[in-house]
Amino acid sequence: MRNKLKSKLGFGAAPLGNMFRNIPEAEALATVDAAWAQGVRYFDTAPLYGAGLSELRIGEALSKYKRDEYILSTKVGRVILDEIEDPAARQLGEKGGVFQFGRPNKVVNDYTADGTLRSIEDSLKRLKTDHLDIVFIHDVAQDFYGDNWLQHFETARTGAFRALDRLRDEGVIKGWGLGVNRVEPVELMLELDEPKPDVTLLAGRYTLLDHERSLQRLMPAALKQGMDVVVGGPYSSGILAGGAHFEYQKASPEIIAKVERIKAIAQRHGVSVKAAALHFALANPAVAAVIPGASRPERIAEDHAALNEKVPAAFWQEMREQKLVAADAPLPGDKE
Repeated sequence: MRNKLKSKLGFGAAPLGNMFRNIPEAEALATVDAAWAQGVRYFDTAPLYGAGLSELRIGEALSKYKRDEYILSTKVGRVILDEIEDPAARQLGEKGGVFQFGRPNKVVNDYTADGTLRSIEDSLKRLKTDHLDIVFIHDVAQDFYGDNWLQHFETARTGAFRALDRLRDEGVIKGWGLGVNRVEPVELMLELDEPKPDVTLLAGRYTLLDHERSLQRLMPAALKQGMDVVVGGPYSSGILAGGAHFEYQKASPEIIAKVERIKAIAQRHGVSVKAAALHFALANPAVAAVIPGASRPERIAEDHAALNEKVPAAFWQEMREQKLVAADAPLPGDKE
């Protein structure tokens, strides 16, 4: 995947599904336009995001551009029906209520091969395109399914995994993998002898606030097997970008205190926390891209400024000394 990307900074479109708030249509489309103007050519979305709302908005915003000028990824595992339900009452595990302002269409879990093909067909219509580049299998993990997550993983292994592997071999898609907020499903997938993924989207698990588990096995295994990692949620649901959420919920006092320590070090070195978050994720050799989410046009310019910001090695040295990053985490300063 990294060979196809024109930039290491992509666009995570979860917020466009009305995450946390009711986003005006014009504002959502203007945000995608701002990303394009800044040179973003990789866009990631999913049916779950607002029950198809994010895909509809991405499809509308990108319809004015040539399809071969950008890379598009979406996800399978949820099918959106015409039937109506209460968005606030959806069973989304630890993420309950995140998309309560999205469309009221019923969301059904389906990780079978047939469900995968149906999901792709529906996504193509919403996205106004004739093909997808990358397809991720969405949320087969503990945060959505608790102790039953392995049952859903097994359904995906015999269904979605094999269907996507076939589509890739046939040239219909360029690659596939998991799109999850937990490390364990990716580790389990990499241990399998059968269908091998090309790329995986790991959200929230390789950030300044949470990365030690990923460093143990996932990142080394990804490098060994040649699987690219796309880091989602580099700002940890917003707390590292001035927001109040961590892991899609209100941040705890402990997390807030840790962020304040990072902010203090950043201020001493004249660094923005956003820049530190992006540079940290991209310093790992397994990471092909980072895709922060945004729902306001001005946030796009901030992200690009952060990516281009100079972060001195002394900042990373102090972060390591203060044990705010793991001792074995690859850091940009290590290269200087």
